Amino acid sequence: MSTEEDRHAPVALVTGANRGIGREIARQLAARGHTVVATARSPEAASAVAAALGPGVLPLRLDVTSAADAERAAGEVAARFGRLDVLVNNAAITYDTWQRAVDADLDVVREAAETNLYGPWRLVQALLPLLRESDHPRIVNVSSEAASLTNMGGGTPAYNASKVALNALTRMLAAELHADRVLVNAICPGWVATDMGGPGGRPVAAGAAGIVWAATLPDDGPTGGFFRDGRPLPW
Repeated sequence: MSTEEDRHAPVALVTGANRGIGREIARQLAARGHTVVATARSPEAASAVAAALGPGVLPLRLDVTSAADAERAAGEVAARFGRLDVLVNNAAITYDTWQRAVDADLDVVREAAETNLYGPWRLVQALLPLLRESDHPRIVNVSSEAASLTNMGGGTPAYNASKVALNALTRMLAAELHADRVLVNAICPGWVATDMGGPGGRPVAAGAAGIVWAATLPDDGPTGGFFRDGRPLPW
């Protein structure tokens, strides 16, 4: 049963929230007064991050590659809150620095696309009825400047191609959901010192801040854009 606080706090669902940027996004949104549904592939990981971040963060097991998990997540959010205000598609895999496009293992590319492209797409479809119930709906797709066609070179083909496709999905969703007042943007957090990014990057809090910016845009904010730190990036 929903509490009074549940009914009034904005509700955000963050995928891949058990570590790295996802965990920090959940922390920052909770600090801004959101009720955060922190998802992870294992229930233990989801429960651990919720316990660590406090009472405003709720755990949910969610494998974004599973249609059944997406539908179950939608049902649980509907039963608890009746709406969703923010969807942050953060979960991503396979920064394949060892590959080149000319001889890439296409099974690796397909596996990356299942999480990095079809995962967000699947969740948008499952959660869209709940987003339409929000007064201020936002979808944030965590992308990468590596997906910029303007500056693209060789390497990391599975990751780059899946993020290029995610950017395209962002543009399509922004156009199709404009009448529903859903703001949809792709955000590059920059090179961040996480398990995926490796050492030497910027602090995790700095990378997450631009994503939280997009999740909390005013109603007249941009949609269909590609940003880092609130500033446009070239497509």
